[in-house]
Parts: sequence; structure tokens; C-alpha cells
Amino acid sequence: MAPRIAATAAEAVANIQDGATVLIGGFGNAGQPMELIDALLAHGATDLTVVNNNAGQADAGLALLIKERRVKKVICSFPRQSDSWHFDEAYRAGEIELELVPQGNLAERIRAAGAGIGGFFTPTGYGTELAEGKETRVIDGRGYVLESPIHADVALIKALRADTRGNLVYRKTARNFGPIMAAAATQSIVQVDEIVPVGGIDPEVVVTPGIYVNTLVALGGNN
Repeated sequence: MAPRIAATAAEAVANIQDGATVLIGGFGNAGQPMELIDALLAHGATDLTVVNNNAGQADAGLALLIKERRVKKVICSFPRQSDSWHFDEAYRAGEIELELVPQGNLAERIRAAGAGIGGFFTPTGYGTELAEGKETRVIDGRGYVLESPIHADVALIKALRADTRGNLVYRKTARNFGPIMAAAATQSIVQVDEIVPVGGIDPEVVVTPGIYVNTLVALGGNN
């Protein structure tokens, strides 16, 4: 089934509910769907659990959702950096929960959700506080921790181009978490520079198949 094509970013995110778990693509600014995040901010959804590589930067995107106290929990790898002042303030005030996940584990937990994997053992985090309360075992003499998949209600993703069937290609490193997040969410909302007819993308270069895309919105050359 072809994805819904929204006329605006606001229309694209209009069905996101309070309390949703939201995957947000991007590695820093690369591939971060800023316009969709701004639309979500304007939409007013709250009590969100957000999964992202970091916990927001400066006064844009995810940082503004945190500033407005729309996010109850962040699952990420890099919560603190020089310009993460909104997260710092909320966290020190006890107004946001943090689940810290090593970056490789984060990517694999998201990928596992999309692949239908119930969990996986990884050596990362074994013997540290990150393993507390989790199942561990020794395999071939090495300690491993059982990690669970991260499923989500919604994924907000930025791609370069889509066709009307929802097949996606990305721009260089802006690809990052997009493909695995699209597969891990019940609903994937994707902003692109342009939407082309079927056949307008070489099938050999499609990264995310349209089966994983529910809503598209074309927002021009913002990659």
C-alpha cells in the first residue's frame, strides 16, 4: 500500500499521541528531521519517550521539546555536550528520565526491533552499572549482557528522496539511523526533499523499502 502523502509537516505529525515512544533520526544535525520535530512541538503532544543519538543541541529540534517539558524520558548514547543545556536543566531538576545506552547497543536494539529479534547478547556494558538488573552469561569465556529491542510508536526520519511508493534514498551520512528506525516503528513519518514517480529511483539504490514508510512530506531542499 502506498504511503500517505501529507501537504505539510503539521499534517504529517498530526496523529502522534501523548505518551508515544518516538524514534528520531539523526547523528547530531546530520539527518535530523528538524521540520518534523518543530511540527511535533507545535502539535502539542507530551509525555513522550524519545529515542535519539543524543539529548538535543542548543535551541533547536529535540532540545526545544525537552525545554518545553514535552519529553518524559530520553533513551540515548550522548546526553551531555557543550550545548545540551536544556537537557541538563531538566535532568538536574528531576523532570526527565534518562536511559543511557552505548551507541552500538542503541543501534542494535533498534535494528532488533525491526528484524523481529527478541533480544541479543553483547559484551558491551558487561561488568558495569549498565548491566545491573539484566541477564548475563559467559559465552566461550567472555561475559555478555542480554539487551532488549527498542520498539516505537512513531519514527521521524529525514531522507533525500522518495517515490510515491515510499522507497527512500538518503544523502550520505544523513542516512545514519534512518533505515533501522523506519523498520522498528509502527508508524514511520519521513520528510524528504522531493517525491518522484515510481521508477524515478533506481531500485538498486533504494535503502529503505516503501513497506516501512507510512507518511511522506516533501519539504524542499533541506538536507
